[in-house]
Amino acid sequence: MATLVDSNVILDVVTDDAEWGDWSASMLSRAAQSGRLVINPLIYAEVSCGFDRIEELDDAVPPDYFAREPMPWPAAFLAAKAFMKYRRRGGASRAPLPDFYIGAHAAIARYTLLTREARRYSTYFPKLRIIAP
Repeated sequence: MATLVDSNVILDVVTDDAEWGDWSASMLSRAAQSGRLVINPLIYAEVSCGFDRIEELDDAVPPDYFAREPMPWPAAFLAAKAFMKYRRRGGASRAPLPDFYIGAHAAIARYTLLTREARRYSTYFPKLRIIAP
């Protein structure tokens, strides 16, 4: 079973976050024992904000530990549908948020999503398997 890893989990580990670092590291380890860990270009981009050089980023999210996958085209469609639902519910953002693309990727690929911010994902992707606190 593959797990798509949300950027917040990776950042918790990389920054040794005082509140979430241990939980995120533990969950990453568990997920790695049960299958592949996957990231997509959006997750890579979100994590990259904390690095000055791409080599440092690649050391933090090594491709031999995190499989890198493009987002499936059907996930873009599903992300747009989730975003439309968000807007109808009063969401203020004018452009789809990365969480919609990440959740849609996990849903379309039938991956488990490892995140510590499950609320939006469970609201807009109710069938998605989520690992969260």
